Amino acid sequence: MGVSKAGDYESLARQTEPVIATDLPGPKGRAVIDADAEVTSPSLPRAYSFVPDRGAGAVIKDVDGNVFLDFNAGIAVCSTGHAHPAVVDAITDQANKLLHYSASDFYLPIYAEMCARLADIAPMDGQVRAFLTNSGTEAVEAAIKLARHHTGRQYILSFFGSFHGRSYGSVSLTASKANYRADFGPLLPGVLHAPYAGRFDSFVGLDGPGGEPAEPDLDYINDVIFKRLAKPHEVAAVVVEPVLGEGGYVVPPRSWLLKLRNLCDAHGILFVADEVQSGIGRTGRMWAMEHFDLEPDIILAGKGIASGMPLGAMVARSGLMTWSLGTHGSTYGGNPVSCAAGLATLDLVAGGLTANALAVGEFLIEGLKTLAQREPAIQEVRGLGLMIGVELPSPQVADAIEIAAFKRGLLVLRAGDSTIRMAPPLVINKEQAAAGLRLFEDACAEGVAASAGLVAEQSMIRA
Repeated sequence: MGVSKAGDYESLARQTEPVIATDLPGPKGRAVIDADAEVTSPSLPRAYSFVPDRGAGAVIKDVDGNVFLDFNAGIAVCSTGHAHPAVVDAITDQANKLLHYSASDFYLPIYAEMCARLADIAPMDGQVRAFLTNSGTEAVEAAIKLARHHTGRQYILSFFGSFHGRSYGSVSLTASKANYRADFGPLLPGVLHAPYAGRFDSFVGLDGPGGEPAEPDLDYINDVIFKRLAKPHEVAAVVVEPVLGEGGYVVPPRSWLLKLRNLCDAHGILFVADEVQSGIGRTGRMWAMEHFDLEPDIILAGKGIASGMPLGAMVARSGLMTWSLGTHGSTYGGNPVSCAAGLATLDLVAGGLTANALAVGEFLIEGLKTLAQREPAIQEVRGLGLMIGVELPSPQVADAIEIAAFKRGLLVLRAGDSTIRMAPPLVINKEQAAAGLRLFEDACAEGVAASAGLVAEQSMIRA
């Protein structure tokens, strides 16, 4: 990175306050949105009218020059922040040597290097192997195929509230919103669902791996699924997010995950940890499973693994990789430029960003809990590291706060039914976090008032 560009990066990355100089969207942003509406798929679920142009660290500018604090990180993807110099240099160096050669048919050195690095950090004892993909959903698809192939069993068990992707097999496991599944049936057969952490609806009060006031059990799996739908020896795998992502950033009690692990061991079922959103330092550990001191049989990565470049991974115990030559592959999976970004990302995450995520995450969580004492609309603050959920009383309140935050230059995003998620880049500092807390408090006041006004207006209309 040249001196001038490096100076531009540092100048933007150091900013701790948003700068909003136009209406949102501004004139250039509006032009992009209007052009977009003419040519892109209407299925894209845009949250609000943000039109990004360039970013640095945890700060991002839109096309009109407005400056925002990014507490989204591109939906938990830009783990090392926007345009981290080390990642950009790694991408540039690799692009100058080789843009692509398929690792499915030939021996790509950087592919094996990335797999070896993943094997080194995998949260499982013993030898492991990795299969690289273009995305998290492809990693889920690979896990479904491997589990069925290795066990010879047909059923895959997932959980209500979970999100595993939108491709065909992955969306069959997904059960966070009916809209993701509607009108695409029949979906993949042999997929079963159970309540996450024993809850069908509200996740408030679970308290995560620490206090564990509740003792969620596996009654539904034992008394309904195994008794009415499928025998345990027919189930190939349980696929679970150790921290629920799209479903509301829910941290389950360790006791529930331990029971699930023991259930799998008792029946020869593979335990698949989907860490596409929670992995690669996001929770203050390399993997969320480490908070629970439990080992999966297969672990899945994506999103933050390459700081925004398209890369995912399925990492499995070596003994499970019994599929034969040509059984599974990918033309682009493990692309050399993406692998270069992935290796640089893992260096940075292991080199200090995981610790920063833990420290700044604790600062944010404590700040949000203090805010909850002043703001009755906040029903719960939960999370690990920089994977934080703020539970609100309704979807309307959550949406209103999300928009109010955007207007102030703070980018957050709803998850679940009525949760605001905060997943900033792992490089965020405490000054930026403190500014985000102040902006979020102001957004809560405006959002609660706006949603109350909307409810009153609707009541008058009904009357």
